[in-house]
Amino acid sequence: MKWSNIIQTIIFLCLIGPGSVGNILMFVRQVYTSALGTEKKPVDLILIHLAFSNMIIICTTGIRDIATVFYFRNFLGDIGCKAVVYLARTARGLSICTTCLLSVVQALTISPRTTIWRKLKPQTSWQILTYVLLFWIFNALTSSNLLYYMTAGGSLNRSGVAGYIGYCYMLPSRDTVKWLFLSLMAVRDLIFQSLMGWSSGHISFYLYKHHKQVLYLHSCRPVNSFSPEIKAAQSILILMACFLVFYWADFIFSFYTGYMVTHDSIILNIKTCLVLGYAVLSPFVLMSRAVPVAKAL
Repeated sequence: MKWSNIIQTIIFLCLIGPGSVGNILMFVRQVYTSALGTEKKPVDLILIHLAFSNMIIICTTGIRDIATVFYFRNFLGDIGCKAVVYLARTARGLSICTTCLLSVVQALTISPRTTIWRKLKPQTSWQILTYVLLFWIFNALTSSNLLYYMTAGGSLNRSGVAGYIGYCYMLPSRDTVKWLFLSLMAVRDLIFQSLMGWSSGHISFYLYKHHKQVLYLHSCRPVNSFSPEIKAAQSILILMACFLVFYWADFIFSFYTGYMVTHDSIILNIKTCLVLGYAVLSPFVLMSRAVPVAKAL
């Protein structure tokens, strides 16, 4: 094995290992809290689903990278390529939708009880489960073209492929099909990122306003700068910042690799790290600041 492949393997293991452990811990922790809690909180189900989506991303990306780094050309095959890439794309969409739902629910939670926004907050886990089911249906359909156009590249003429993902290749498709699915993904990302932006601004505004009120009421004595509401604000805003950084960096690299139809290993490795980045970091951001907004205010 080449030294470059050894270094690449170490980097991937350093991402996949901690990422898997972090998401499993968050998944088990939230299931345990939800199972033993007297009141089933909607936010618990959201965090469980986010951890589950992240684990799918990490596992599918890890399997694909093992096949690529160790030159296991027949490791996946056509069915394996279709399944791995399809699940990875679907899970990525689920991560976007679930992160947005978490941000919106937290924003509705801290809204004053008298506002109309507070009335939109999901009251039960069953309502969250409905959203999750819709997310699965929508993202499964949005990624369904991969089940037909994705194939293994063992005996494929690489000059005619439209995309390259490890040893899996995407066959050229008709312009109508290509733009239909690209439009669906673009509309999804635009809607959910707009909601993320609104909810993040909403959280920042109300928590800042709340903190100023606390400073005014307790101006005669020192106030702890790491109060629960500040930790809650930082947790959500850091999570949103991480998501946006990794999303847009991945978007730029995806656009470049798609436009140039490049098989450059360095570019593809950087893109893989960006895909894994949010899935690896998000559980540690949430667990290190274990103060949900719903409990902080």
